[in-house]
Amino acid sequence: MAIFRYGMQNVLNIKEKLEEQEKQNFAMMRVRLTEEEEKLEALKARREQVALEGKKMREDKIDILSIKENTALASYIDEEIKGQRVKVMAAEKNLENARKRMQDAMQERKIHEKLRENAFEEFMKEEGIKEAKEIDELTSYVYGQKDEE
Repeated sequence: MAIFRYGMQNVLNIKEKLEEQEKQNFAMMRVRLTEEEEKLEALKARREQVALEGKKMREDKIDILSIKENTALASYIDEEIKGQRVKVMAAEKNLENARKRMQDAMQERKIHEKLRENAFEEFMKEEGIKEAKEIDELTSYVYGQKDEE
């Protein structure tokens, strides 16, 4: 029996490697998004802490300088939160792009695998036809030998 060789096996191998790279890229983007979300949550927690400190300062004896510093810090943290939200949105967009690229790579690999399966099925049909021919020839030869005897 002949050996099946898929002519586009190199392309299939490349598609599999590309898919693996896209999966790794997607995972990396997911980690980045998680990090950015954690930073945002930390900033929000810090903002809450500063707000509570400011409230406490206003309830205790009034120290204008401390209150101004607290208000300035709160404003600074608010700006940091806005900036971090932008980073989170960018990370989400990068994650979505990575997901799309990964899906495209998976789809291309599946297409090439299907082409390989079709080529293998065709190969098996051809081998079956060849084998049937050989059996017919052998049968004819054996039958012909019996008639000559």
